[in-house]
Amino acid sequence: MRSTFHGLETARRGMYTQQSALMTTGHNIANANTPGFSRQRINFVGTEPYPAAARNRPEVPGQMGTGVKAGSVQRIREGFLDVQFRGENNKFGYWNAKSEALEKMEDIMNEPSENGLSKTLDRFWQSLQDLSVNPEDSGARSVVRQRGIAVAETFNYLSNSLTTIQSDIKSQAEMSVQEINSLASQINNINLQIKEVEPHGYLPNDLYDERDNLMDKLSQLVNVQKTKQESGGQALKIAEGMYKVEIVDKDGNAFTLVDTGANPSVLNPVSVNYGANGYADSVSVGGSQITVAGLSGGTLKGQLESFGYNEGGAVKGEYHEMLASLDEMAYYFANSFNDAHSVGWSIDSIKSGMKTSYQFFDGLAGGPAGAAKDLKLHIDMDNLDHIAAAKSPYSGDGSNALTLSDVKNNDLPFSSGATSLQSYYEGRIGKMAVATQQAVRLTHNSQVLAEAVEQRRTSISGVSIDEEMTNMIQFQHAYNAAARSITVVDEMLDKIINGMGVGGR
Repeated sequence: MRSTFHGLETARRGMYTQQSALMTTGHNIANANTPGFSRQRINFVGTEPYPAAARNRPEVPGQMGTGVKAGSVQRIREGFLDVQFRGENNKFGYWNAKSEALEKMEDIMNEPSENGLSKTLDRFWQSLQDLSVNPEDSGARSVVRQRGIAVAETFNYLSNSLTTIQSDIKSQAEMSVQEINSLASQINNINLQIKEVEPHGYLPNDLYDERDNLMDKLSQLVNVQKTKQESGGQALKIAEGMYKVEIVDKDGNAFTLVDTGANPSVLNPVSVNYGANGYADSVSVGGSQITVAGLSGGTLKGQLESFGYNEGGAVKGEYHEMLASLDEMAYYFANSFNDAHSVGWSIDSIKSGMKTSYQFFDGLAGGPAGAAKDLKLHIDMDNLDHIAAAKSPYSGDGSNALTLSDVKNNDLPFSSGATSLQSYYEGRIGKMAVATQQAVRLTHNSQVLAEAVEQRRTSISGVSIDEEMTNMIQFQHAYNAAARSITVVDEMLDKIINGMGVGGR
């Protein structure tokens, strides 16, 4: 026989469950603007009906409901959208790092402009042509010398500025490594907290959100994937367990960053290995190595590629290649100019009747490497009369100045093939411009795609104030109805207790 107070217990369960739903709604509203928060809901579950199936059950026509309970507090999250977002976020991190590095390079090269290397060289060639008209004019010679200094200083500035930015990019890559290790450590700590809570039948939803937020940030730095590991004990079926986090290379090979197989969890730190030449060789994950080219997207790869890395016995990377190009330009241009200058006659040689070969540029003894940084005017040019404008030992001859101005059209032996200085430089600037344009375009595209996925994810997991207010009214009315039910049952019991049992007096 069911209890006389059965109705009170059923209504009490209803009030308690609706109250829990109201508290969960309040929690959602309070976190409406919290980054990474996923809205939560109470899973209503009917309690066991009366009577339970058993041999000694009472003979009643059927089972009677006993009310409702809060089965679990579950967050609303779509795992597929998380994977999709992290994939797009990884692409955005890579192209954003590349575009930032290339845009800084564009700012330094400053082409086309009145202050770029191309314009500086043009002024130098023009000063030589002016000298050919007035080879004995000290003013024209002074202009040639000053324009030569400007050319050398422009090469110095470009080389030093690119080297500084290249060093900054290396520092940024090291900071990215530190951030990866920090995020992995935080995920590891959350794993341990979750492992302590889930076996008791609880769902630590706020810890889940915090961990997924960390995974989102990590995905922008490197390509990562997660594998869920059950916590054991009395964990619910919908419990998410611990995350085993792995870095995945472009071939699909996985390298464990956070391992859940041990107790406590194991963290394999990330580091960058550099070769003897100072450029990146590989990225270490614990004891495993991933080549820079083998990384699959992410900010770290974009930074290391921009800085420079070793692959197949060669050094690659935007900044290394531009610095190497400037060195080749400075070296072959200055050597070709010196060769043409050394065969000419200077005023000093014409006056003495004996030709002396003077050098115009200096700083080339070490070969192409570092030539742009070391280029300067030779000490011979401290005397303006040492500028060799003539091809013959006669005053007024300016034919060698014209030969010197034609150096810009000479084919120079660049490593990529013989071509003129101007053509080579235009090719390098054009390549840089195309690479920058592509990086900026793909940065924008990947950002748009990531934002689109994030909008879809927010539409599912985000908090809608209108929806929560509607739920609040719904749960409030249910709570009030359950309270009213208690009042009705109380009046019935009052009638039974106080209004009956007076017959026969």
